[in-house]
Formats: sequence, structure tokens, C-alpha cells
Amino acid sequence: METQKPFDVLVFSKTCGYRHDSIPAGVASLQCLAEQTSQFIVTASEDASTFTFDNLSNYAVIILLQTIGDIFTQDQLDALKQFVRDGGGVVAIHGAAAGMPNDAWYENLIGAHFDQHPPHEPGIVLVEDMNQDHFIMNCCGGRESWTDEFYNFTSHPRGNSNLKVLLRGDPKSFEGGKHGDDHPLAWCQEFEGGRVFFTALGHFDEAYSDEWFIEQMKRGILWAARKDNKG
Repeated sequence: METQKPFDVLVFSKTCGYRHDSIPAGVASLQCLAEQTSQFIVTASEDASTFTFDNLSNYAVIILLQTIGDIFTQDQLDALKQFVRDGGGVVAIHGAAAGMPNDAWYENLIGAHFDQHPPHEPGIVLVEDMNQDHFIMNCCGGRESWTDEFYNFTSHPRGNSNLKVLLRGDPKSFEGGKHGDDHPLAWCQEFEGGRVFFTALGHFDEAYSDEWFIEQMKRGILWAARKDNKG
């Protein structure tokens, strides 16, 4: 049986404003994951000038790792749009929801825009029952205790009918949630020809050495690259 050639992944972690201390841990974890699986090759960059039509066409997936603030010029954002519309995959992690705060297309790409978060604390993360067999989640399930920043969004993610929610927080297990009894934290979507997986988890270094979280990142990357067996 012929071995499948690994695909290329761009890990992009530019920030303009607040910067997560866990970015180096995230990059290292993704590089390690690439080496362990041999399914993809990681290029890490914070140089937004690489966001051109020609360069992005070399990648199957772009990972937006904690990309906070106005990280793109209009030309760079247009290159990302074309990448997605050509069928490219995007994996967006935690602070990526606070990227490009005044751009509606970017907000729709992520699925919802970051509003604020309560102080970090342990909480229960629940798997969405109807989507627990989705390729990204069918190995992972929920988590009885997960310490993170439980993001609130400027609009309720359920209001975006394009999103397939995968994980949600149990608002009875942490304080400061603003989405009532239903607090989505991770989802995926088919978007303008591409595939997008977003997780609001991943604030701390410890996430990037945790098997539960790493497996979701891996399967999110494979799904976004259309290397899954089912949607």
C-alpha cells in the first residue's frame, strides 16, 4: 500500500496587543505532533507578509494560534479568503477568536468573536451529544475538570446556524459565563468552500502537553485537510 505524502501546515501566531505566554508551547506541540504522526509538515511563522495567494497555495491547513488583534492588512486577509474559497482548511485556537476585531468576514470564519472571559478556573467540558461521533470528537469525549479561560463571545455561537458545536462548558461548574445554560466552546463548519475547526480552549502551556487536547488538535487538522473518513 502506498504511503500517503504528508501535507503542509502553516502555524501562524502573530499578535497585535495581548500575547499569550503559551504560544511557544503551542508551536512546539504542533511540531512534535507532526513528527510523531508523519501525516503533515509544520512551518511556523509570525510574518504576515507570507499571506499571499501564491504562498498560501502551498498549504493544506493554516493554524491560527492565538492570533490576537489586527494581524492582517487587507491584501493579506484577501489572500486568506482566497485560500479558504479554494478549499483550504483553517484550525483556530483560543485567542484566534480575538483576531481582526473589526472584520465581519474573519468573525464568520472563526464562527463567533471573543468578547471577554472570567478569571480562569477549573470547569466541566461536555461533549455535544449529537456530534460526539464527528471525526474530530469520536475519540475524545468531554472532560470532568479542565482549567482554562471560558470565553464569552459577542454573540451566542448557537445563533450562527452554520456551526456544528462539538464541546460546551457546563456553566454550573464555573463562574462568569454569559451564554446561559448553553456555553459552546468548540465547533467546526464548512465555510465558503473550506473547512474550519475552532476551539476556545488552550490558554495555558499545560494544554499543549495534554493528550485529550492534543488529540483534538490533531483530528481537527486532519478534518480541515479533508483527511477524515467522514464529516
